[in-house]
Amino acid sequence: MTTPREESAATKLEFWRDVVSRSFVPLEIVPRERADFHAELRTARVGAVQVAVVTTQPHLARTRRQTGSEASDCVKVSLQLTGHCVLTQGDHQAELEPGDLAVYDTRRAYTLDTDRPGRSLALMFPRAMLRMPERDLTRVTGIAVSCRDGLGMVVRPFLYGLARQVDELESVGTPRLADSVTDLLGTLLAEQAGADRTPPYDDGRQVLTRRILVYMEQRLPDPRLGPDEVAAAHHISRRYLYKLLAEHGYTVSGWIREHRLARCRRDLTDPALSHLPVAAIGSRWGFPGPAHFSHAFKTAYGVSPSEARTER
Repeated sequence: MTTPREESAATKLEFWRDVVSRSFVPLEIVPRERADFHAELRTARVGAVQVAVVTTQPHLARTRRQTGSEASDCVKVSLQLTGHCVLTQGDHQAELEPGDLAVYDTRRAYTLDTDRPGRSLALMFPRAMLRMPERDLTRVTGIAVSCRDGLGMVVRPFLYGLARQVDELESVGTPRLADSVTDLLGTLLAEQAGADRTPPYDDGRQVLTRRILVYMEQRLPDPRLGPDEVAAAHHISRRYLYKLLAEHGYTVSGWIREHRLARCRRDLTDPALSHLPVAAIGSRWGFPGPAHFSHAFKTAYGVSPSEARTER
Protein backbone atom coordinates (compact mmCIF):
# COMPACT_ATOMS: atom_id res chain seq x y z
CA MET A 1 0.00 0.00 0.00
CA THR A 2 1.32 3.41 -1.02
CA THR A 3 0.18 6.87 0.10
CA PRO A 4 -1.96 8.35 -2.73
CA ARG A 5 0.11 11.07 -4.44
CA GLU A 6 -2.89 12.96 -5.81
CA GLU A 7 -4.53 13.51 -2.41
CA SER A 8 -4.00 16.38 0.02
CA ALA A 9 -1.21 16.23 2.60
CA ALA A 10 -3.71 15.74 5.42
CA THR A 11 -5.43 12.91 3.57
CA LYS A 12 -2.10 11.18 2.90
CA LEU A 13 -1.14 11.32 6.56
CA GLU A 14 -4.53 10.01 7.66
CA PHE A 15 -4.26 7.20 5.11
CA TRP A 16 -0.78 6.22 6.28
CA ARG A 17 -1.72 6.42 9.94
CA ASP A 18 -4.61 4.03 9.34
CA VAL A 19 -2.41 1.65 7.33
CA VAL A 20 0.36 1.33 9.91
CA SER A 21 -2.07 1.27 12.84
CA ARG A 22 -3.90 -1.70 11.35
CA SER A 23 -0.65 -3.46 10.49
CA PHE A 24 1.25 -2.86 13.73
CA VAL A 25 -0.10 -0.81 16.67
CA PRO A 26 -2.05 2.50 16.82
CA LEU A 27 0.44 5.22 15.86
CA GLU A 28 0.58 8.97 15.39
CA ILE A 29 2.70 10.13 12.45
CA VAL A 30 4.41 13.54 12.30
CA PRO A 31 6.42 14.36 9.12
CA ARG A 32 9.90 15.75 9.79
CA GLU A 33 10.57 17.78 6.66
CA ARG A 34 7.62 18.44 4.40
CA ALA A 35 3.88 18.12 4.40
CA ASP A 36 3.90 16.09 1.18
CA PHE A 37 4.60 12.87 3.08
CA HIS A 38 5.01 9.71 1.01
CA ALA A 39 5.39 6.13 2.23
CA GLU A 40 4.89 2.52 1.15
CA LEU A 41 4.05 -0.71 2.95
CA ARG A 42 4.36 -4.18 1.39
CA THR A 43 3.16 -7.07 3.52
CA ALA A 44 2.85 -10.86 3.52
CA ARG A 45 1.61 -13.43 6.01
CA VAL A 46 3.64 -16.60 6.60
CA GLY A 47 1.99 -18.80 9.19
CA ALA A 48 1.66 -16.69 12.33
CA VAL A 49 4.38 -14.26 11.20
CA GLN A 50 3.52 -10.98 9.49
CA VAL A 51 6.31 -9.79 7.20
CA ALA A 52 6.39 -6.15 6.08
CA VAL A 53 8.77 -3.88 4.20
CA VAL A 54 8.26 -0.23 5.16
CA THR A 55 9.60 2.66 3.07
CA THR A 56 9.17 6.16 4.50
CA GLN A 57 10.34 9.75 4.43
CA PRO A 58 11.64 11.39 7.64
CA HIS A 59 8.98 11.33 10.35
CA LEU A 60 8.25 10.77 14.02
CA ALA A 61 5.98 7.85 14.93
CA ARG A 62 4.67 7.29 18.45
CA THR A 63 2.00 5.10 19.93
CA ARG A 64 -1.29 6.90 20.50
CA ARG A 65 -1.88 5.07 23.79
CA GLN A 66 -0.77 2.02 25.73
CA THR A 67 -1.65 -0.75 23.31
CA GLY A 68 -2.62 -3.51 25.76
CA SER A 69 -4.65 -6.34 24.29
CA GLU A 70 -4.89 -4.70 20.85
CA ALA A 71 -1.41 -6.00 20.09
CA SER A 72 -2.43 -9.57 20.94
CA ASP A 73 0.72 -10.20 22.99
CA CYS A 74 2.99 -9.90 19.95
CA VAL A 75 6.55 -8.74 19.53
CA LYS A 76 7.75 -6.65 16.62
CA VAL A 77 11.26 -7.11 15.27
CA SER A 78 12.59 -4.49 12.88
CA LEU A 79 15.74 -4.64 10.73
CA GLN A 80 17.00 -1.33 9.35
CA LEU A 81 17.70 -1.83 5.64
CA THR A 82 18.53 1.77 4.66
CA GLY A 83 18.47 5.11 6.43
CA HIS A 84 18.71 5.82 10.16
CA CYS A 85 16.27 5.99 13.07
CA VAL A 86 16.12 6.09 16.87
CA LEU A 87 13.79 3.79 18.80
CA THR A 88 12.82 4.73 22.36
CA GLN A 89 10.86 2.35 24.57
CA GLY A 90 10.81 2.69 28.35
CA ASP A 91 14.34 3.27 29.63
CA HIS A 92 15.95 1.88 26.49
CA GLN A 93 16.99 3.79 23.38
CA ALA A 94 18.39 2.24 20.21
CA GLU A 95 20.10 4.08 17.37
CA LEU A 96 19.61 1.95 14.27
CA GLU A 97 21.86 2.02 11.22
CA PRO A 98 21.56 -0.35 8.23
CA GLY A 99 22.18 -3.87 9.50
CA ASP A 100 20.89 -3.16 13.02
CA LEU A 101 17.91 -4.98 14.46
CA ALA A 102 15.59 -3.97 17.30
CA VAL A 103 12.77 -5.62 19.26
CA TYR A 104 9.60 -3.77 20.24
CA ASP A 105 7.20 -4.87 22.96
CA THR A 106 3.86 -4.05 21.31
CA ARG A 107 2.11 -3.95 24.67
CA ARG A 108 4.10 -0.84 25.68
CA ALA A 109 4.38 2.66 24.23
CA TYR A 110 7.32 3.51 21.99
CA THR A 111 8.62 6.32 19.77
CA LEU A 112 10.42 5.92 16.44
CA ASP A 113 12.29 8.96 15.10
CA THR A 114 13.39 8.65 11.45
CA ASP A 115 15.60 11.55 10.32
CA ARG A 116 16.14 10.57 6.68
CA PRO A 117 14.41 8.51 4.00
CA GLY A 118 14.74 4.85 4.81
CA ARG A 119 13.50 1.32 4.48
CA SER A 120 13.06 -1.41 7.09
CA LEU A 121 11.89 -4.99 7.41
CA ALA A 122 9.32 -5.46 10.18
CA LEU A 123 8.21 -8.83 11.54
CA MET A 124 5.33 -9.33 14.00
CA PHE A 125 4.39 -12.61 15.67
CA PRO A 126 3.19 -14.04 19.01
CA ARG A 127 5.89 -13.61 21.65
CA ALA A 128 5.58 -17.29 22.63
CA MET A 129 7.19 -18.23 19.29
CA LEU A 130 10.55 -16.88 20.47
CA ARG A 131 10.69 -19.39 23.35
CA MET A 132 12.54 -16.83 25.47
CA PRO A 133 11.99 -16.24 29.18
CA GLU A 134 10.36 -12.87 29.77
CA ARG A 135 13.40 -11.57 31.66
CA ASP A 136 15.67 -12.27 28.66
CA LEU A 137 13.25 -10.72 26.19
CA THR A 138 13.03 -7.60 28.38
CA ARG A 139 16.84 -7.29 28.30
CA VAL A 140 16.92 -7.03 24.51
CA THR A 141 13.80 -4.91 24.00
CA GLY A 142 14.51 -1.39 22.75
CA ILE A 143 18.25 -1.88 22.14
CA ALA A 144 20.25 -2.13 18.91
CA VAL A 145 21.33 -5.65 17.97
CA SER A 146 23.99 -5.70 15.25
CA CYS A 147 23.63 -8.09 12.33
CA ARG A 148 27.04 -7.10 11.00
CA ASP A 149 29.10 -9.48 13.11
CA GLY A 150 28.89 -12.73 15.07
CA LEU A 151 25.66 -14.71 14.73
CA GLY A 152 24.07 -11.65 13.17
CA MET A 153 26.05 -12.32 9.99
CA VAL A 154 24.19 -15.63 9.68
CA VAL A 155 20.76 -14.13 10.35
CA ARG A 156 21.15 -11.02 8.21
CA PRO A 157 21.18 -12.63 4.73
CA PHE A 158 18.07 -14.63 5.65
CA LEU A 159 16.21 -11.48 6.72
CA TYR A 160 17.35 -9.54 3.67
CA GLY A 161 16.02 -12.41 1.54
CA LEU A 162 12.60 -12.07 3.20
CA ALA A 163 12.61 -8.34 2.39
CA ARG A 164 13.48 -8.96 -1.26
CA GLN A 165 10.81 -11.64 -1.68
CA VAL A 166 7.99 -10.12 0.38
CA ASP A 167 5.68 -9.93 -2.65
CA GLU A 168 6.03 -13.68 -3.28
CA LEU A 169 6.14 -14.98 0.29
CA GLU A 170 2.45 -15.81 0.68
CA SER A 171 2.58 -18.11 -2.34
CA VAL A 172 5.77 -19.93 -1.32
CA GLY A 173 5.90 -19.56 2.47
CA THR A 174 4.78 -22.24 4.91
CA PRO A 175 4.35 -22.47 8.70
CA ARG A 176 7.74 -24.21 8.73
CA LEU A 177 9.29 -21.04 7.27
CA ALA A 178 7.65 -19.07 10.08
CA ASP A 179 9.28 -21.42 12.60
CA SER A 180 12.65 -20.92 10.90
CA VAL A 181 12.30 -17.14 11.13
CA THR A 182 11.45 -17.12 14.83
CA ASP A 183 14.03 -19.79 15.70
CA LEU A 184 16.81 -17.76 14.08
CA LEU A 185 15.69 -14.54 15.73
CA GLY A 186 15.29 -16.27 19.08
CA THR A 187 18.81 -17.66 18.90
CA LEU A 188 20.27 -14.27 17.99
CA LEU A 189 18.36 -12.47 20.74
CA ALA A 190 19.21 -15.11 23.33
CA GLU A 191 22.90 -14.65 22.49
CA GLN A 192 22.49 -10.90 22.90
CA ALA A 193 20.77 -11.38 26.26
CA GLY A 194 23.56 -13.69 27.41
CA ALA A 195 21.09 -16.56 27.73
CA ASP A 196 21.79 -20.24 27.21
CA ARG A 197 19.86 -21.35 24.15
CA THR A 198 20.64 -25.03 24.79
CA PRO A 199 17.28 -26.83 24.83
CA PRO A 200 16.23 -27.67 28.40
CA TYR A 201 14.89 -31.05 29.40
CA ASP A 202 11.33 -29.91 28.76
CA ASP A 203 12.05 -28.36 25.34
CA GLY A 204 9.46 -30.71 23.85
CA ARG A 205 6.77 -29.09 25.99
CA GLN A 206 7.84 -25.63 24.81
CA VAL A 207 7.79 -26.68 21.16
CA LEU A 208 4.37 -28.25 21.60
CA THR A 209 3.00 -25.13 23.29
CA ARG A 210 4.33 -22.97 20.48
CA ARG A 211 2.70 -25.21 17.86
CA ILE A 212 -0.60 -25.05 19.75
CA LEU A 213 -0.54 -21.24 19.84
CA VAL A 214 0.28 -21.03 16.13
CA TYR A 215 -2.47 -23.57 15.37
CA MET A 216 -5.06 -21.52 17.27
CA GLU A 217 -3.86 -18.28 15.65
CA GLN A 218 -4.39 -19.73 12.19
CA ARG A 219 -7.87 -21.05 13.01
CA LEU A 220 -9.39 -18.08 14.79
CA PRO A 221 -12.09 -17.63 12.09
CA ASP A 222 -13.43 -21.17 12.71
CA PRO A 223 -16.33 -20.97 15.21
CA ARG A 224 -15.72 -24.63 16.10
CA LEU A 225 -12.25 -23.86 17.48
CA GLY A 226 -12.13 -24.94 21.10
CA PRO A 227 -10.27 -27.14 23.60
CA ASP A 228 -11.52 -30.43 22.16
CA GLU A 229 -10.42 -29.62 18.61
CA VAL A 230 -7.05 -28.23 19.71
CA ALA A 231 -6.30 -31.21 21.96
CA ALA A 232 -7.31 -33.73 19.28
CA ALA A 233 -5.21 -31.98 16.61
CA HIS A 234 -2.13 -32.35 18.81
CA HIS A 235 -2.94 -35.84 20.14
CA ILE A 236 -3.06 -34.77 23.77
CA SER A 237 -5.74 -34.73 26.45
CA ARG A 238 -7.73 -31.64 27.33
CA ARG A 239 -6.21 -31.73 30.80
CA TYR A 240 -2.67 -31.64 29.41
CA LEU A 241 -3.65 -28.84 27.01
CA TYR A 242 -4.95 -26.77 29.92
CA LYS A 243 -1.73 -27.42 31.83
CA LEU A 244 0.51 -26.33 28.95
CA LEU A 245 -1.31 -23.04 28.43
CA ALA A 246 -1.61 -22.36 32.16
CA GLU A 247 2.20 -22.41 32.35
CA HIS A 248 2.13 -19.35 30.07
CA GLY A 249 -0.71 -17.64 31.93
CA TYR A 250 -3.48 -18.54 29.50
CA THR A 251 -6.71 -20.46 29.42
CA VAL A 252 -7.68 -21.96 26.06
CA SER A 253 -10.99 -20.12 25.78
CA GLY A 254 -9.52 -16.90 27.13
CA TRP A 255 -6.67 -16.92 24.61
CA ILE A 256 -9.04 -17.56 21.71
CA ARG A 257 -11.48 -14.86 22.84
CA GLU A 258 -8.75 -12.24 23.37
CA HIS A 259 -7.19 -12.80 19.97
CA ARG A 260 -10.54 -12.89 18.15
CA LEU A 261 -11.56 -9.61 19.77
CA ALA A 262 -8.25 -7.99 18.80
CA ARG A 263 -8.84 -8.97 15.15
CA CYS A 264 -12.40 -7.65 15.31
CA ARG A 265 -11.27 -4.33 16.74
CA ARG A 266 -8.67 -3.99 14.01
CA ASP A 267 -11.26 -4.71 11.29
CA LEU A 268 -13.83 -2.34 12.79
CA THR A 269 -11.36 0.53 12.39
CA ASP A 270 -10.33 -0.46 8.85
CA PRO A 271 -11.90 1.94 6.30
CA ALA A 272 -11.63 -0.75 3.64
CA LEU A 273 -14.07 -2.89 5.66
CA SER A 274 -16.55 -0.14 6.53
CA HIS A 275 -19.11 -1.69 4.18
CA LEU A 276 -19.33 -4.82 6.35
CA PRO A 277 -22.01 -4.86 9.07
CA VAL A 278 -20.73 -5.09 12.63
CA ALA A 279 -22.24 -8.57 12.97
CA ALA A 280 -20.33 -9.73 9.88
CA ILE A 281 -17.05 -8.61 11.47
CA GLY A 282 -17.80 -10.76 14.51
CA SER A 283 -18.83 -13.69 12.35
CA ARG A 284 -15.68 -13.60 10.21
CA TRP A 285 -13.61 -14.07 13.38
CA GLY A 286 -15.58 -16.97 14.79
CA PHE A 287 -18.18 -15.39 17.08
CA PRO A 288 -21.40 -17.45 16.91
CA GLY A 289 -23.88 -14.56 16.97
CA PRO A 290 -24.22 -10.75 17.18
CA ALA A 291 -25.33 -10.71 20.83
CA HIS A 292 -22.42 -12.89 21.94
CA PHE A 293 -19.95 -10.76 19.96
CA SER A 294 -21.32 -7.46 21.25
CA HIS A 295 -21.29 -8.60 24.88
CA ALA A 296 -17.73 -9.97 24.68
CA PHE A 297 -16.46 -6.86 22.91
CA LYS A 298 -17.99 -4.41 25.38
CA THR A 299 -16.74 -6.45 28.33
CA ALA A 300 -13.19 -6.34 26.94
CA TYR A 301 -13.01 -2.76 25.66
CA GLY A 302 -15.74 -0.84 27.49
CA VAL A 303 -17.48 0.21 24.26
CA SER A 304 -19.78 -1.58 21.84
CA PRO A 305 -18.49 -2.69 18.42
CA SER A 306 -20.51 0.10 16.77
CA GLU A 307 -18.98 2.70 19.08
CA ALA A 308 -15.49 1.35 18.37
CA ARG A 309 -16.11 1.74 14.65
CA THR A 310 -17.04 5.42 15.03
CA GLU A 311 -13.91 6.10 17.11
CA ARG A 312 -11.47 5.48 14.28
